[in-house]
Amino acid sequence: MHELGIVTHTAKTIVDLAEENHLKKIGSVTLEIGEVSGIMTELFCDCWDYFKVRYPVISESELKIEVLKAVTHCDDCSCEYETVKYGRICPKCGSEHTWLLTGNECIIKEVEAEEEEETGS
Repeated sequence: MHELGIVTHTAKTIVDLAEENHLKKIGSVTLEIGEVSGIMTELFCDCWDYFKVRYPVISESELKIEVLKAVTHCDDCSCEYETVKYGRICPKCGSEHTWLLTGNECIIKEVEAEEEEETGS
């Protein structure tokens, strides 16, 4: 279950971001998760809900997930195709000289937050 480790890292990153930018409350966090990343999004959301209560700044935050399609590139014919549908073999030329272009990432895309009010004289 690597989801908990990723959630832990993500939460700590968001908390650090909030401290650095004087944010008092995170409303939502949007992640882009590749469809072949191996991350089970439902389990990831459950881990987020469990873990966020440890940090007041993210305790009420909503986790939003956008799934990124997996795309593979063929070095022999330069075709780009859907990885999940065709796998490692290029559907255009049958080559095995392919590599994953996108679809295995986990990226913090957006953070919605409230800034701390400045107190002054």
